[in-house]
Amino acid sequence: MSGFDYDLFVIGAGSGGVRAARMSAMRGARVAIAEEYRVGGTCVIRGCVPKKFLVYASAYGKAFKEAEGYGWSAENVSHDWPTLCANLHDEVDRLSGIYVKNLSNSGVEIIHDRAVLEDANTVRLVKEGRTVSARYILIAVGGTPAQLGIEGEELAITSNEVFHLKQRPDHVVIQGGGYIACEFAQVFAGLGSKVCQIYRRDTVLRGFDDDVRSHVHEELKRSGVRVMTHANISRISELDNSRRKVETDTGEELEADVVIQAVGRVAHTDGLGLDKAGVATRDNGSIIVDAFSKTNVDSIYAVGDVTDRINLTPVAIREGAAFAATVFGDEPTAFDHADVASAVFTQPPVGSVGLSEHAARQKFGDVDIYKATFKPMKNALSGSESRMLVKLVVRQDTQQVVGVHMAGDDSPEIIQAVAIAVKAGLTKAQFDATCAVHPTVAEELVTLKEKWTPPEIS
Repeated sequence: MSGFDYDLFVIGAGSGGVRAARMSAMRGARVAIAEEYRVGGTCVIRGCVPKKFLVYASAYGKAFKEAEGYGWSAENVSHDWPTLCANLHDEVDRLSGIYVKNLSNSGVEIIHDRAVLEDANTVRLVKEGRTVSARYILIAVGGTPAQLGIEGEELAITSNEVFHLKQRPDHVVIQGGGYIACEFAQVFAGLGSKVCQIYRRDTVLRGFDDDVRSHVHEELKRSGVRVMTHANISRISELDNSRRKVETDTGEELEADVVIQAVGRVAHTDGLGLDKAGVATRDNGSIIVDAFSKTNVDSIYAVGDVTDRINLTPVAIREGAAFAATVFGDEPTAFDHADVASAVFTQPPVGSVGLSEHAARQKFGDVDIYKATFKPMKNALSGSESRMLVKLVVRQDTQQVVGVHMAGDDSPEIIQAVAIAVKAGLTKAQFDATCAVHPTVAEELVTLKEKWTPPEIS
């Protein structure tokens, strides 16, 4: 591959870019990777990992109270936000360091700079002020929090800044109804903050199965979150005591220590130079790719959230590995995006794989629904009113289980295993033939016998 500075230049050192860079280098390619912020990307630095630590911290508060029903006495319980954040950042630093070490050990050159495209084979390093060339360029810059353009939004923060708050806010207002908004609403509620979540629609978690949406919505309220629906923030202003005044389009006004905008994420492509290289994008800025992650420009590929296919870290990793196998391994590999399991770390959390009931009806017509909502055994003594939802979506003509949806403790752990069965195309009869593990909430997956029928409309 003579005539180029590198065989591969990767823009963005998140999970997808790092995996692609390492595996390409291990196949003999000369690889460089540029990162303008910190190696590790959204998941490690300001997403999945630090967020899960906040979820764990929040859940302890509820656990202390529930332990009383089991004979424990937890007195003088208090929480120190600075301690949590210090320990959290130490772990993030450790993980980022591992990413750097793994890249270096694989022979990948790490460039701490912003990289933008100049043409189909040339990248400009902004701080260094020089250009480099590569036979292939992989874009893996991920996403960034969306902004609504409301008056005073500079006084709000996004999920990126939550982890850098100096103190836990007493009163939090969150705009959004997606998984990020719901997760942070319950994080702060569990830590003792007063939380109001403002959402423009009627039920949170748009895009998930409707039963899951309703279940999470009720659990948000049960955990103390005020969920204000059919409303938007219209203006944010600063009060004399550095608190925020939030005005809504319903006419209601709120005061808060912190306002969080969690209204989704968009591809981080502004100023990337895609137009110079002729790379095609969608209206939302995400990069259009084929099944092998190749753009309309033969030398440029893209993986991860920047392509807006399935915006999950494990998917980006698989796409990065498939890219390396395709381009440098002479093994054309397309990652299969069907039946990818996902989780929402609300409290209790959600696990989901396959089609929602609505999507299954659209695709297959007639479907059989099996579902149960119940109080988990643990809550019989804990005093918690939280309930568990388990739901199977079954294609009627073949009896294939095409969707499994859960909301309740341990759902993310359970759904990882169940995803194997859904991916393998197993039937309801095969689920039924599997012996239950008792007593567990997961046994409901193999003991659901009665089909659910919608109530008659009079």
